[in-house]
Amino acid sequence: MRLLLLLLLSVGLVHAEEFNAKVIAVMDGDTIMVLRNNEKIKIRLANIDAPEKAQKFGMESRQALVDRVLKKQVHVNSLAMDNYGRMVAGISIDGRSVNEEQVRSGMAWEYSHFHSNKHYLALQSEAQQARRGLWAQSASPVQPELWRKSHPASTSGSAAQPARRYAACGIKHLCSQMSSCEEARFYFSLCGIKSLDGDGDGVPCESLCGAGRIEYRR
Repeated sequence: MRLLLLLLLSVGLVHAEEFNAKVIAVMDGDTIMVLRNNEKIKIRLANIDAPEKAQKFGMESRQALVDRVLKKQVHVNSLAMDNYGRMVAGISIDGRSVNEEQVRSGMAWEYSHFHSNKHYLALQSEAQQARRGLWAQSASPVQPELWRKSHPASTSGSAAQPARRYAACGIKHLCSQMSSCEEARFYFSLCGIKSLDGDGDGVPCESLCGAGRIEYRR
């Protein structure tokens, strides 16, 4: 077990680096493309989750990120690679965290590992209390993670698949029945199958969703 943990940690460390680059595209409120030494790198902003472009307030979230970073030099603090091959990173300009500003201004939800980062949780609470951005909507905003599950046709690629594959709750109750961490999280979070979290730490099926994996939507 100790050897496995060390190997998993070493995988994450391979991708840990810092560099400066120019932002050449903004896909949505939490994903950008930068140019570094003539190489294009797609970056998923760490610890946040913005509304999908087809989701209510999705375009406003993207525009906020456009205004902050497009065609600007940013400092990239690479943390890991996600399950879609994108770099997961903190982005800053003049020492100010872009990731944090998206949450502080109400343009994204906090999406820290197991929702455990108290700083990001505090930023989200601040935005909610001040009714900034998406929190100013008359109707309660829906978390992108849940929105994607109920709108598979509005998302592209493999991100659309979970809702189709796992639409029927109640079929599976054991980790041995799960084919992926994504499936385990669906049954645990949306179907309420608490038996998947045997030790009660909020992480379902740790053999699939344990340390060393960073999973974000596409």
